[in-house]
Amino acid sequence: MAINRILSDRRAALTRRAATIREIRRYFQDRDYLEVETPLLIPAPAPESHIDAFQVGSWFLHTSPELCMKRLLAAGYDRIFQICSCWRQGERGKRHLPEFTMLEWYRSGCDYLGLMEECEAMIRQVVEAADYGTNFTFHNQHIDLSVPWERISVREAFLRYSSVTMEEACKRDQFDEVMVEDIEPHLGLSRPTFIYDYPAERGALARLRQDDPSVAERFELYMGGVELANAFTELTDPEEQRTRFANEEKYRRSIGKPPYPIPEKFLNELTDMPPSAGIALGVDRLVMLLLDAAAIDEVVAFTPEEL
Repeated sequence: MAINRILSDRRAALTRRAATIREIRRYFQDRDYLEVETPLLIPAPAPESHIDAFQVGSWFLHTSPELCMKRLLAAGYDRIFQICSCWRQGERGKRHLPEFTMLEWYRSGCDYLGLMEECEAMIRQVVEAADYGTNFTFHNQHIDLSVPWERISVREAFLRYSSVTMEEACKRDQFDEVMVEDIEPHLGLSRPTFIYDYPAERGALARLRQDDPSVAERFELYMGGVELANAFTELTDPEEQRTRFANEEKYRRSIGKPPYPIPEKFLNELTDMPPSAGIALGVDRLVMLLLDAAAIDEVVAFTPEEL
């Protein structure tokens, strides 16, 4: 039988991927983070209108390990990280896979600004230790990883790159459309960009800013126009989180999406969670960026179509 050349030709990329994941683990282990493994099959995902979970029987493959990891925070684990597979329906393209690898880490006594600094430090150390160099090129765009990285608020980004304000886009229910079409292509082109302070209605599980409750303490990291990470100062008010879940579930139903159960155990334990911050980073996308791959297919062992 002939060797599968497509799989064989990925050896170099998979070798670099393995080195990258090894250095990610080393970074967190050296800083007293505990690596955890939480269940992949859960009774209830966090309801989000733009994310659909795969259902297996009456349970769901997790779209992120965040609910279980936050329950660990509430139980007294102050620094935890996890590298795991996650699943999301309908996500397939050059930068998307229905099954992908996520890095998530959480830290008590930290907010989203502290996580920006840690994210910078982690990526820079991993890139250097895995022998990528301090700069790289992605799709003919030179990206400099020297600090400080760019930081721009969502409100400022809309004023700079769009013809509508952040508030107008939310009112018209066009926030995601404007972000994708007008703003994302400008982010992280010459150096990584943190875009922060998302509108409160896009806060998800993030705390609102006390001095400006119209925005949530949330940021996303972009490199080469590619969204790489999403982070929050965590909301620890169970009643507010329950209300957000209910509103999101109501919206999901209004657009014809299947209902999800409410994650009651998470909500019941949320009151015990200390002030914390957490972040999810796409490992496949990070490797794709660093290797200047044309598509995410080039940095995974198998695509869905090859199975």
